Amino acid sequence: MNSARKSGSDALSEEKEPILNKREAIAKWKAIVSDYQKPNLRLAIWQIINTIGGYCLIWYLMYLSLSVSWWLTIPLAILAGGFLIRVFIIFHDCGHGSFFQSRRANDIWGFITGLLTFTPYYQWRWEHSVHHSTTGDLDRRGVGDIWTFTVEEYLQSSRWKKFSYRLARNPVILFIIAPLFIFVIRQRFPTPNAKPREVASVWIMNFAIIALAAGLIAIYGFLPWLIIQTIAMGVAGSAGVWLFYVQHQFEDAYWERSEDWDYTTAAMQGSSFYKLPKILQWFSGNIGFHHIHHLSSRIPNYNLERCHRSDPMFKEVVPLTLTGSLKSITFRLWDEKARKLISFRQLRKLQKAEEDGKADPEDNETKPDALEQGERK
Repeated sequence: MNSARKSGSDALSEEKEPILNKREAIAKWKAIVSDYQKPNLRLAIWQIINTIGGYCLIWYLMYLSLSVSWWLTIPLAILAGGFLIRVFIIFHDCGHGSFFQSRRANDIWGFITGLLTFTPYYQWRWEHSVHHSTTGDLDRRGVGDIWTFTVEEYLQSSRWKKFSYRLARNPVILFIIAPLFIFVIRQRFPTPNAKPREVASVWIMNFAIIALAAGLIAIYGFLPWLIIQTIAMGVAGSAGVWLFYVQHQFEDAYWERSEDWDYTTAAMQGSSFYKLPKILQWFSGNIGFHHIHHLSSRIPNYNLERCHRSDPMFKEVVPLTLTGSLKSITFRLWDEKARKLISFRQLRKLQKAEEDGKADPEDNETKPDALEQGERK
């Protein structure tokens, strides 16, 4: 009797241990990040001055350069695109309510920066909050993320759907055409299931963009404005989509079905630490510390690096370098067996190995045991 009771008690303790460890881990990181969640008015104001002020200054310099040479204007337009990335990070923080202590200040500057980036504030804020609550969850994909198929989903798709998926994941489409389409066209229309406030934010922003464009056209002329705006938006959009892509689309990213999904793990393993050169880190508003951001979206961008350096647990995240991130371009599908992203080339090798009835580890970067399990099935 005692022995049975003891074994039952031990089994119960083993069941509770992972839950307790999980709670301890959550309590630990919450205590660490609490100091960095407090907005700093001085840093926020200075960032507005050096970012939005810098962006407006470049537009003025472009106006002066038009009377000199387009060889001056175009490089300035590219530089404006760099500043526009940083403007979007301020917009992003305002959407999380982290840039200022005041909610009203966040909403006001969120609208202003949304106007400069052609992004409706409330609709984007809603979609992005869904992204944060579902990132890495295979059963809740589809809002605020990049279209990602599992291997099985891809293989079971129709020929047309496979073609559409390959086209959408083509680097030219994904990083050049899609960003302009999203910011210039897609965001001009409300999401079908958006609530009244989100819908209203889209139409209000559209009218504000028309008014801003009309003012700039009156100053610069239609064609010069169109060229400058397209270059700036193209640079910012392409870089922004690339940053978002590598933050979640790297080889050992985290994806789980809903029943096994965990918020903390999704943040620390499913969001990359993109270690950029200091100048690129400045233009990207520290968003490379994406693991910290997903752990707590209440941390403003100007506190992310300090938070990352505050505790050894954050340094356990393996950094993704600029050169190393280029490999991410090839990743297309999530292999649930191997638990990693793979390329179409790797998929073909997997299929060939299955047809041959064997798997050559040298020809396949996916785990051999996962392939063997697939063959047995």
